[in-house]
Amino acid sequence: MSAERPTATQFDVAIVGAGVIGLSCALHLLRAGRSVVVLERDRVGAGASHGNCGTITPSHALPLAQPGMVRKALRWMLTRDAPFHVAPRLDPALLAWLLRFGRNCNWNQVRSATRDRAALLKLSRQLLEDLIHQESIDCAFSASGLLTVFRDERAFDESRVLESLLAEVEVPIEALSGSEVQAREPALRPGVVAGHWYPTDAVLRPDHLVAGLARIVRALGGEIREQSPVESFRFGSDGAPRAVVAAQAVVARELLLCGGAWTPQIARMLGLRVPMQPGKGYSITYPALAAPPRTPLVLRERSVCVTAWGSGFRLGSTMEFSGYNTQLNRLRLDALVRGAAEYLQPPLGGAVQEEWYGWRPMMADDLPIIGASSRLPHLWFAGGHGMLGMSMSAATGQCLTELMLGRTPSIPTAPFAPGRLGL
Repeated sequence: MSAERPTATQFDVAIVGAGVIGLSCALHLLRAGRSVVVLERDRVGAGASHGNCGTITPSHALPLAQPGMVRKALRWMLTRDAPFHVAPRLDPALLAWLLRFGRNCNWNQVRSATRDRAALLKLSRQLLEDLIHQESIDCAFSASGLLTVFRDERAFDESRVLESLLAEVEVPIEALSGSEVQAREPALRPGVVAGHWYPTDAVLRPDHLVAGLARIVRALGGEIREQSPVESFRFGSDGAPRAVVAAQAVVARELLLCGGAWTPQIARMLGLRVPMQPGKGYSITYPALAAPPRTPLVLRERSVCVTAWGSGFRLGSTMEFSGYNTQLNRLRLDALVRGAAEYLQPPLGGAVQEEWYGWRPMMADDLPIIGASSRLPHLWFAGGHGMLGMSMSAATGQCLTELMLGRTPSIPTAPFAPGRLGL
């Protein structure tokens, strides 16, 4: 903790992180009449909110931690372009995370996590569409549905457990034959054997959504300070942690950590250890296609997501646990292109507009952290959304605000409480 700086600005809430989660929380708090400052270490939406595929997916209610995933991870450990890759290294925090992850790979935990995730995803799906229309956010939103495509019968058979698990939580899913998939999506090559159709999924341009949220936050009187990394914290007489940013001190009655994959480093300055790992994802963005896919696609065996907007076309996905490695891994980018070429009709795209990587904030139980700290007064968390930050953002902002105001949240939030992790 540092000495108090001489100049300070008072706010009701200081939010650390200007990604889609931090901005969504800011918007809801401002609407509730709270004064808000958002502190961003880089620029608005510079992290995982920028280069993801922009799918809004109630269909992804099942957690990553499923029976068989540990075995797959071990088998893929020496395959550097595998869809799920753990880079071999001595890292006690990663080992502890993997042990937690392994303990969650059972069907009881899968069903429990699916129920909790589905509640957040379904609420967020509707809130997000309503917000985009009400605020006229130009982010290429489309209630398009999503199609998961299979070229291997065995892989499809193994995936059919989704049909019963998603039915239990009232997420619509429809099994399709290969001919039905081809008829629905002409951009696919012959050889598709089956698919799953998710009619309630949607798609948008993620960087445009974040820019729109930032615009609304500023219009509502919120302050966003970019290039303002947290240096340290101090505590007031009421026990509230105070963020000190660059040359300016920010004093706030409440502090909300929305730092994405950087949350563990920020929380460590408060004496807290957040059991989160950065899961590195990649994407490649091209100019718009002349004949793009009609709907977002997941090319199942290669774990490649395909999205197309009027302004561009993107391939993305992969999950790499390599710490905060800043290398743009060519092997993994090439794997996206090869995977897409197996499924899609050429040409896939023109000159590359952007090659990107970003770190997703991964929790071992695949449940986000939403709520008040059980350790420090006036400290709140909204993070750990893994691959679903876009999809869960609107409901996270609403529920977090309801909790801060002492109201009953729109959905049960106990499964997401920081106290479950000793936070």
